[in-house]
Amino acid sequence: MSTTAEGRLYVARTVHDAVAALSDRGPEGAPLAGATWIMRTPLRQEQHKPFYVAISKIEALRQLTVHDREISIGACVTHAELASQLSSVPDCRALALAASNAANPAIRQVATIGGNLCAANFAAADLVPALLCLDAEIELEASGGTERIAVSRFLDIRASLKPGHFVRRVIVARAPRHSVHVRLPLRKAGDYPVAILSLAVTLDASGIVNSAKVAVGSVELTARRWQELEADLINRPLDPQHAADKAESHCGAFQARDGVEAPGWYRVKVLPSLVRKAVRALREQA
Repeated sequence: MSTTAEGRLYVARTVHDAVAALSDRGPEGAPLAGATWIMRTPLRQEQHKPFYVAISKIEALRQLTVHDREISIGACVTHAELASQLSSVPDCRALALAASNAANPAIRQVATIGGNLCAANFAAADLVPALLCLDAEIELEASGGTERIAVSRFLDIRASLKPGHFVRRVIVARAPRHSVHVRLPLRKAGDYPVAILSLAVTLDASGIVNSAKVAVGSVELTARRWQELEADLINRPLDPQHAADKAESHCGAFQARDGVEAPGWYRVKVLPSLVRKAVRALREQA
């Protein structure tokens, strides 16, 4: 363990060290890994925390392991590592695509899955909708031990977690599913996407959808599942036009946000076309 910059940065070497350091610093401290979101704090007209606890040197947080029943992803695994190591795991394709297309190559080398999840004010986080459609879970670490909760639950409570908590790993259960991740950027230079859509389905032997999970990001302030559309995809074959038509009928469910890159109405308007593209890609996979 070490302390630098007049005590403002503590470099933790173990999970126990990190929990203790974060607990000691209370609301004035925060974990730091890739720092791609933290370094932009002044651009958001926000203040840096007085103290940071660096966790990227903790080996346990850098592991990605593919087991028969689940995939375990340490909080400090980068987007580039996700894209590389999951590219050959077919049931986790949505997450691999999200990681490989987020931001730009330089950012993908350092941005982490834990940071992407914890950036509460970052509506355009690519990994979040992918994790939602894959029914991923979060393992939270704190002084009282570990707690495993759904990603959707974590998104609800992340801004109000008590000091000392941080994401230890992400768990994705294995399943015989097909999944895809699509996004609409305004340019190809790694800018924030106007809208993001992740879709995962399971099919029976005749190609009928048994289950469907749809998640939308960048449209509202926080990514979420699109359950109205999910219900209309089940018990039917994969049909891009049918899915797009149903998406059009359910767009009123969103309270879209305005942003410098796009107004809210436009974010909603492009969703049916993203749905059509995603279902077409899934049909090609199947």
